[in-house]
Amino acid sequence: MKVLVTGGSGFLGTHIRRFFDADDLSRRSGLDILNVQDAKMAGEYDVIIHLAAELDKSPDNAESVFRTNVEGTVNLLREVKQNAVFIFASTKDVYGRFADNYPTVPETCPTTYSGQSALEWSKLVAERYVEYYANTCGFRSCIFRLSTIYAPASDGNVSNFVGHYVDSINKGEPLALPAKGMPTRDLLHVDDLASACKAFADSIIRHGLYNLGGGPRNALTLRETVAKLEEVSGYQAIIDEDASIPAPAPMNYITDLSLVTQELDWSPKIALDEGLKTLF
Repeated sequence: MKVLVTGGSGFLGTHIRRFFDADDLSRRSGLDILNVQDAKMAGEYDVIIHLAAELDKSPDNAESVFRTNVEGTVNLLREVKQNAVFIFASTKDVYGRFADNYPTVPETCPTTYSGQSALEWSKLVAERYVEYYANTCGFRSCIFRLSTIYAPASDGNVSNFVGHYVDSINKGEPLALPAKGMPTRDLLHVDDLASACKAFADSIIRHGLYNLGGGPRNALTLRETVAKLEEVSGYQAIIDEDASIPAPAPMNYITDLSLVTQELDWSPKIALDEGLKTLF
């Protein structure tokens, strides 16, 4: 099985590429999904895991985000060979504030526009292109709406808030927590994401769309996340209790894993204690 990871030198892609011993299509490798000639290489692979994206939420960069995340995705989709597998990394944030209406968020949560940035909206638009090309061109497709995926640090990459907390704890720098640390997120180790990609590739399902995260067993408030990082590392965090950072939208997000478990026989295998230790 010949595997290509777009964005294979990035925060998640570095680890996904290692898991599959895959090739890399990224700007760091001298290739660009916006270059139609570079994108043609996607046609040479049995599995394409598409992680490359512009992750900027600034309104000033909306056009660039749409171009990379939509046009770049379409460039790849045009090249995928029949019966190959195309796995697209989308985001839980396509649900916006509607996710707060569910104790665990299912795939049926509305994706109606509710203030999402160009980043989230470009991912949602790209999802529709994935479904269109897969169904009309005869290749298999999987869309993963990812919750909080954490991964060990890698050269030149910026991590999400979990990695930021780890870095601050390592350096003894104060942490400011949104809404006093009350928001809840479910956490998933990058190797569990890789195993989900493999589970779909090995399945007989033609087209799937799944929410993917740690689920209820791996859900913590932000304050509990810091406490867990202290526990597994033996280090002491410094929390700036005077900081005033507004609550995120949604306030709480825990993935409903029912569909992905039922269809792919997949569930998170790496426990939080074990996974978070890999970050130190």
